[in-house]
Amino acid sequence: MSSHDKLVFPLAAQGGAVTIGNFDGVHRGHQAILYQVRRLADAVSGPAVVFTFDPPPSQLLRPDFAPALLTGTERRTELLKKLGMDAVIVYPTDRALLDLEPEAFFENILVRSLQAKAIAEGENFRFGKQRRGDVPLLRQLCELHNIEFSLLAPQQDAGEWISSTRIRTLIDGGDIQGANRLLIEPYRIAGVVGQGAQRGRTLGFPTANLESIAVLCPPLGVYAGRVTGCVTKQGEAPVPAPVGLPVAIHIGPNPTFGEDQFKVEAHIIGFSGDIYGCELSIELFEKLRDVRKFESKDQLLTQLTLDIEHAKTIATSARRAS
Repeated sequence: MSSHDKLVFPLAAQGGAVTIGNFDGVHRGHQAILYQVRRLADAVSGPAVVFTFDPPPSQLLRPDFAPALLTGTERRTELLKKLGMDAVIVYPTDRALLDLEPEAFFENILVRSLQAKAIAEGENFRFGKQRRGDVPLLRQLCELHNIEFSLLAPQQDAGEWISSTRIRTLIDGGDIQGANRLLIEPYRIAGVVGQGAQRGRTLGFPTANLESIAVLCPPLGVYAGRVTGCVTKQGEAPVPAPVGLPVAIHIGPNPTFGEDQFKVEAHIIGFSGDIYGCELSIELFEKLRDVRKFESKDQLLTQLTLDIEHAKTIATSARRAS
């Protein structure tokens, strides 16, 4: 008997409609599948359930080639529930799970453990050992077990499929606006505020230096954003808290001062409180400019003032649009 022959999931996740996948980023392509799961769940009077993985299988199977994450587990779960999911099962991925043949994966997880009455997936869905399970097999297994199956066509934007891979490419290129158009909410980065050189404070523009960022970081440049969260190690909000304030974020070194160290520095506009050690999360709206070396401190200060005004305007417009 495998350890996956009968998994124990909450009763609230059983007897409904299920979809399986990484759902990294939670974008508009995912949204179409999730809306269908919600409709199927209502039709069978059961919960709408997502079965996802932590870490994504690629990090175990191809660790050297696994793509950077767009969302951490907590953020991904939050977004999935915002789209109407009653339960999000984040399964701790292990080799035993990845070695299950497609038929065993279906039987053990979907039939026995989740008692699924309906399943919805996209056309490129694969499952089971070495991704041998495909949509035709999934449809066949659903028919065998009297489970309703719904297949969703890929969603497109500007003639291209909406996918996590495409979003990574956009973020890698600094096109935050393009990525945000495909995501259901603006792209976020989060990190712990550490002690920096404090040069920004001496210049009159104090910054929060973000460390331990777990998701894909945009390329070097200055970006406009807004603070979405700030909590201490105990999960409490500091007083005062900068949530909702606009931010100008500098990603990269400071060549004006002869530095080559990669840093992520966030100037929270209109805030001067102590948030060292807090986890700060920021949603990004737009790239303002590239990193550049200035000939003098005065030139740098002039540009920083322009960056901050630009970031404030963009964040204010984003708030009105949301």
